[in-house]
Amino acid sequence: MARPKPPTFEKTKIVAENRRARYDYYIEQVFEAGIALTGTEVKALRGGEGSIAEAYAEVKGKTVVLVNSNIPEFSHGNRFNHEPKRPRKLLLHEREINKMFGAVARQGMTLVPLMIYFNSKGRAKIELALAKGKQNHDKRDSVKEQDWKREQGRIMRDRG
Repeated sequence: MARPKPPTFEKTKIVAENRRARYDYYIEQVFEAGIALTGTEVKALRGGEGSIAEAYAEVKGKTVVLVNSNIPEFSHGNRFNHEPKRPRKLLLHEREINKMFGAVARQGMTLVPLMIYFNSKGRAKIELALAKGKQNHDKRDSVKEQDWKREQGRIMRDRG
């Protein structure tokens, strides 16, 4: 019997983070997925290189593909090096893929990568979110709310 996944995943080393995603999107649901990588890609990620700033994921048939993520070439990779911006297959359960496909097709949601990290077993994982885009006025409201919460914390701390 499979044990349920924890709400927060075990992250030992965060390689790349998409901090702008939480500003630009409402995060509805978060998934943990494996990434199909070549050897030189793993070595480049272990070196702390990699970016998912403009990346997104697509559901193509029965697979999910990470598009536009940048993992630079490994310095000692010689002729076996990888292409930096190639599409990478994400490893998910079929049930999760179906859920993502339904949300993207019916509700107009987007699959946004939040971060790439290595878990406690040393496997490269990606945190993928089903998200809905924010409009400019929503972003302004979020910033106001964030500032107010920060101010509340200051007030409580000063009275404290």
